Amino acid sequence: MFPTHSPLERIRIFFSSRQPLPVLILINVAIWISILLVSNFAFLFSSPEAGTDGSYKINLLTQIQDFLAVPANTSSLLAKPWTLITYMFLHIDFFHILFNMLWLWWFGNIFVQYLSQRQLLGTYFFGGIAGALLYVAAFNAFPVFEIARESAIALGASASVLAIVVAISFYVPEYTIHMLFFGPVKIKYIAIISIVLDVLMLSSSNSGGHIAHLGGALWGFLWIKMIPGADPTKIFQPFFEFGKQGSFKFKRRKFKVYHNEKPLTDDDYNKNKVAKQKKMDAILDKISRSGYDSLTREEKELLFSTSKKK
Repeated sequence: MFPTHSPLERIRIFFSSRQPLPVLILINVAIWISILLVSNFAFLFSSPEAGTDGSYKINLLTQIQDFLAVPANTSSLLAKPWTLITYMFLHIDFFHILFNMLWLWWFGNIFVQYLSQRQLLGTYFFGGIAGALLYVAAFNAFPVFEIARESAIALGASASVLAIVVAISFYVPEYTIHMLFFGPVKIKYIAIISIVLDVLMLSSSNSGGHIAHLGGALWGFLWIKMIPGADPTKIFQPFFEFGKQGSFKFKRRKFKVYHNEKPLTDDDYNKNKVAKQKKMDAILDKISRSGYDSLTREEKELLFSTSKKK
């Protein structure tokens, strides 16, 4: 039987795994909380007038967005090219980050059931960059944006998340989830409805955001059609080769260890047995959460050797 854990324990295991999916969520949340804390400190040190009318917060957020959000103006973008990356981790509003992270968690977990953590990481980054580039291109190509172009900015992980949603939805289009009030729904319909809504909302006050979403969606669709023949996410492979396969961490330096032939005492034997059982429990839990294919080569070998002995 697979070991069972409470919801809180499963969340703890998920965020302690050091895989790209939980790391991406944690980075987004950490940046949002940092901005909130800085804003609170700015309030304490602001003048009575600024604290009353909220101008301290407006000035602070303007500076943060000016440095981290991607600008529509090409001259500003050339001066701040890092914003093509930083904007996809920047959120100001609570509900903006809440819905983005919920979608990233839901569809990210489906994604890694069929594709790798490396591919999820690459889809997040490439989808975000594609969203930013389409946003900048649209604001410089269409006359309706001429006045807003100089000051317009884009921020948030929506383009990156929609790239993941569209990619996995067209990779396993028949995958079905159960939605409250709707019952079983195939994820391809969720992706299609999301794209249609963005198209219909192009004339809204957040037209730039919807254009960026479409850029991310376009990348997710095109990328799925590329693989396995071509997979640009392979450039992220070095991040995983520093550690265990499929793990998003650096490898510690290895030292050669020489073992003597001294027999183990009963106490040592029992300790080794307990440690090995803990490893097996962790492997079985990983299978229950992410499937057999999520195991590393070492974990598969340990599972096979243990089952063989039994």
